[in-house]
This record gives sequence, structure tokens and C-alpha cells, in this order.
Amino acid sequence: MKSEDTPFEGGPMDGRVLPVLVGPTGNPPKTYRIPVPDAAGGPPTVLVYRRVPRGHSKRLGLPRGWKYTFDPEGRGGGRPKWPWSKPEPRTGRAPGNGPEGKPADTGE
Repeated sequence: MKSEDTPFEGGPMDGRVLPVLVGPTGNPPKTYRIPVPDAAGGPPTVLVYRRVPRGHSKRLGLPRGWKYTFDPEGRGGGRPKWPWSKPEPRTGRAPGNGPEGKPADTGE
């Protein structure tokens, strides 16, 4: 397999350059997950990094390379975004909304 030296920005891996395996298209994976073992023996913490372009060429605007930036939320992002896919479920409700996400009855 072929690998490419890829820089990491942000988070605990800031400033490090690691060899990352590239796929058949020559691009590294869109997300890079690093499991960090817990010192107390609990479940490992997973650091999530997202692939972003390192720079663009002048004429065509093509990416010149890739780098990884830290994603502190570490959401999944593993499913494809098809036009017919349902949107991601929201974790929080807007203020003033009831339990079903509908506007609350103010009693006026």
C-alpha cells in the first residue's frame, strides 16, 4: 500500500506529521480516528480529525495536498449525504419550544 506524509493541526496531534495510507484514488481518508487508551482502564477516547485541502493551485484551483484538522465534536460523518437521505437528528431544542420541538403554548 502507498502512504503519504500528512500534517495534523489542532488538538493533541498539533504539528505532527504521520504517514497515512492513501486509497485507490491517491487521496487519504476523509476522517482519521485515533483511539487514545484511558489511564484508568476505561473505554478509550477517540480523537477525530477531518481532511481539508492544504492549498490550491493557481490556474485550476485543484487541491495541492491534504492536511487533517481536529474536530472536537467528533461527529460520525460516516454516512453518505444523498438528496433523499433524512437530515441528522438535532440534539438540542430551540429555546421556547415544547417537548416535541413545536412552539410552546404561552397561554395568551
